[in-house]
Amino acid sequence: MLENYFPILLFIIIGLAIGLIMPILGFFLGTRQPDPEKNSPYECGFEAFEDARMKFDVRYYLIAILFIIFDLEIAFLFPWAVVFKDIGLFGFVAMMIFLAILVIGFAYEWKKGALEWE
Repeated sequence: MLENYFPILLFIIIGLAIGLIMPILGFFLGTRQPDPEKNSPYECGFEAFEDARMKFDVRYYLIAILFIIFDLEIAFLFPWAVVFKDIGLFGFVAMMIFLAILVIGFAYEWKKGALEWE
């Protein structure tokens, strides 16, 4: 039974190896030519004018919630569609409850005006 997990273990090992080897190679083989312009702090192409710890508008958080809503919907909808015939009525009802919760979140976003840009 453990031999079924060997491809997953191999995939994790290769992913970790690439994730560690590439930055190390870049550090040792990359050219270093620092100058004051490269080392200067920047924000969108010009000097920072406010503190980085300033308060954000609530719309940023609403947009993040909107992204999570649609990301979760797609992430769970595809596997559900693949096994739809196998899960029967229980799976259908469970997915409809899940989608109803997402629709409530979407309605909240709409009500708060996160979908309107100024």
